[in-house]
Amino acid sequence: MSTIYLETTKKLYKEAAEKPEIGLCCTTTPVWKLPGLDIPVIMQQMNYGCGSTVHPRDLTNNPRILYVGVGGGMELLQFAYFSRQKRGVIGVDVVDEMLAASERNFVEAEKINPWFHKEFVLLKKGNALNLLVEDSSIDCAAQNCLFNIFKKTELEQALKEMYRVLKPRGRLIMSDPICETEIPETLRNDERLRALCLSGSMPLKQYIKMITDVGFGTIEIRAKRPYRVLDPINYDTHKLIYLESVEICAIKDPMPTDGPCVFTGRSALYYGTDIFFDDGKGHVLMANQPLAVCDKTADALKALNRNDLFISESTWFYDGGGCC
Repeated sequence: MSTIYLETTKKLYKEAAEKPEIGLCCTTTPVWKLPGLDIPVIMQQMNYGCGSTVHPRDLTNNPRILYVGVGGGMELLQFAYFSRQKRGVIGVDVVDEMLAASERNFVEAEKINPWFHKEFVLLKKGNALNLLVEDSSIDCAAQNCLFNIFKKTELEQALKEMYRVLKPRGRLIMSDPICETEIPETLRNDERLRALCLSGSMPLKQYIKMITDVGFGTIEIRAKRPYRVLDPINYDTHKLIYLESVEICAIKDPMPTDGPCVFTGRSALYYGTDIFFDDGKGHVLMANQPLAVCDKTADALKALNRNDLFISESTWFYDGGGCC
């Protein structure tokens, strides 16, 4: 990583590894409380993310998991809880000090979790732009508040690398800040603010397009929550800039001929007199039973202008099932 702003990022997280900085990032998702899982305090203090990438329904059947940007190792430990096999979880980081800190934290985790063995996690020096991982070898890949640091060219490369290493139907789980307000160039070019995952935030639709342009055929927006504000008092801006954190799952499905399926928490409800409604395109709505639908299906059903169909707006929460 020779780009100057990425060197600033390495320096920032080197310091955060050597001296944990509580609140460096503000995780918007509560830490998972799972039976028999005890997370060392130091891991929680070094949880430099903005949400969670750990979802049990992604982690069935002994998955092989890749996590880029290890932090203090907390999410690696959570992933190992579901994998429990030697080298079942691979953690990649470009910062030597963060890898060393994570290794130390696993020693503490092993003391308080009888089921956990350090051998479950393989830590590797590397970066998101050139993953030293085989093609189509990973079931679930994840990153938390890392890709938001990258500028467009690097982000495209990082997404391509994730797509490359995933198996067919593999899942890329991401948590990143987003922003629907235009961010001044002075802030976007502030190396420290970008390293802190603040000034690199982009609108959600733009982020989704970058993901689908790589080839991911299905996108799930699983959560969207308030995150931070960049205010005129503390930052070089004349207006208040509101950031949200978003949790996204991108699935390596074949790309549908009519474009990707993007789930943003919309539902369709048929309330007519028949037992069900069939749109003739593979979507069957049972009477008075809401069906989760992707955005393109929601828009197509809405365009029918029927007086017995209700189509909801986006709730920005999706947890599986539905039309596709």
